[in-house]
Amino acid sequence: MSHLEKPAVSRVRDALIKANQEDTIVEFADTARSADDAAKSVGCDLGAIVKSLVFSVDNRFVMALVAGDHKCIEDHLPNALKIKGAVRRPQASEVKAITGFTIGGVAPVGLLKPTPTVIDGSLKRFDKIYAAAGHPHCVFSTSLNDLARMTDGIISYGIASPNSPEFAYSPKFSRSKTFSK
Repeated sequence: MSHLEKPAVSRVRDALIKANQEDTIVEFADTARSADDAAKSVGCDLGAIVKSLVFSVDNRFVMALVAGDHKCIEDHLPNALKIKGAVRRPQASEVKAITGFTIGGVAPVGLLKPTPTVIDGSLKRFDKIYAAAGHPHCVFSTSLNDLARMTDGIISYGIASPNSPEFAYSPKFSRSKTFSK
């Protein structure tokens, strides 16, 4: 049986189709369990890989979607999601119960239960980004805007920091013509 036929991958496919997205799920012979593995399998920059991370904030499960070349700043999640409470990493069994996916294949869409989501704004660097598709050997491609729309996620530039200075990203803001002299 192909990994593409697994129920978890089918749930992701259904979520993509429901969101009027193209079914871009691909299967790899090698694992895409980690961001490094996924980037090698896809043949893209590490930063174009979306890490789907589940946390609990005051016993409420949330998801952080972070660029592969960044690490999540866990303490910034409550503020970004406008909720209060202590942040903890859930057990693998809790992640599976909330999302329906095993760690290494957690997709940002097709979750079993609605989950507040915040998205690392540094993903804006890429026209095409890649996320897990419900199995450690499957990913799908999308854009940051489509990912935000599909997940109803909040884009934040404060939930992640680069793993290395070479991956630092600062959004470009334009000056308002209304207030310029």
